Amino acid sequence: MPSGAPFAIMPFLIGIELLSYIFTVISISVRLFANMMAGHSLLKILAGFAWAMLGAGAVGILGAGITLSVVLAITGLEFGIAFLQAYVFTMLSCMYLADCITLH
Repeated sequence: MPSGAPFAIMPFLIGIELLSYIFTVISISVRLFANMMAGHSLLKILAGFAWAMLGAGAVGILGAGITLSVVLAITGLEFGIAFLQAYVFTMLSCMYLADCITLH
């Protein structure tokens, strides 16, 4: 309870704080899932596009090679994003746990 808060609003403050702790965990999980899923979806779409281009003859093979090189570059970006997401997830988790332990 914050100092100076009326006793009558204590149930509301407890409910708000409880919802705050629950939704921080949900928000961190959704953020991690969305960022990782977006990169995987992009790779799947580009790989399917390259596979479809292989059936279009010589020009398709050239286009598929270009597309696969883009997929390779994006895979490198995916590794970088994975490390960045792990770092952000760890830091936010530590900050939220510190808030839970210190109790404001």
